[in-house]
Amino acid sequence: MRQPAVRLLRLGRVPYAELLGLQDRWLRRLQAEPGTEASSGTEAGALLLCEPAGPVYTAGLRGGLTPEETARLRALGAEVRVTGRGGLATFHGPGQLLCHPVLDLRRLGLRLRMHVAALEACAVRLCELQGLQDARARSPPYTGVWLDDRKICAIGVRCGRHITSHGLALNCSTDLTWFEHIVPCGLVGTGVTSLSKELQRHVTVDEVMPPFLVAFKEIYKCTLISEDSPN
Repeated sequence: MRQPAVRLLRLGRVPYAELLGLQDRWLRRLQAEPGTEASSGTEAGALLLCEPAGPVYTAGLRGGLTPEETARLRALGAEVRVTGRGGLATFHGPGQLLCHPVLDLRRLGLRLRMHVAALEACAVRLCELQGLQDARARSPPYTGVWLDDRKICAIGVRCGRHITSHGLALNCSTDLTWFEHIVPCGLVGTGVTSLSKELQRHVTVDEVMPPFLVAFKEIYKCTLISEDSPN
């Protein structure tokens, strides 16, 4: 049986709002289609990949930022947005790989928890391919991917009517000082790190994109179809 197909949209470095707008268009598209179970040649949705063009703090469904904190973060020159993903506050910015799979999980034969575990597995595999063999996922509330007590990849998703949005944020060469202004994901006593910091060399988003796509195809058992236009 042929594997389900996923449309691949590489947006490059774009404003965070542009990623959200494209995500919303794909959500509406999938929600308008009749739900189907996994079958030969089924298209399961889209994989949106980008690097944020500027600093953005986001809060999830559980909140994470007071009005005073929001004002303070905006005074730093960052955008602040409330999103529909799970989790608390985190940071997105240049040097970070954002991966938003907009997928009908039924067409991939997955449940929500399996989808979250697959995202974690993609980030772990990418770290391993970069030479970081100690990367691992941890039990809740420590979602994401970690190197000891340092988080290198945050994960926060939304799922409604079996259709997912949002996803993961992997620090490649992110300026980690932006995280000092919040308690990332509400986890006190933990740190953040990046591929560049761990490997002691500059690692770009473009460098990690090919191995990440290899990991995604292997773990989600799908084929990727490149799109020339995000529309």
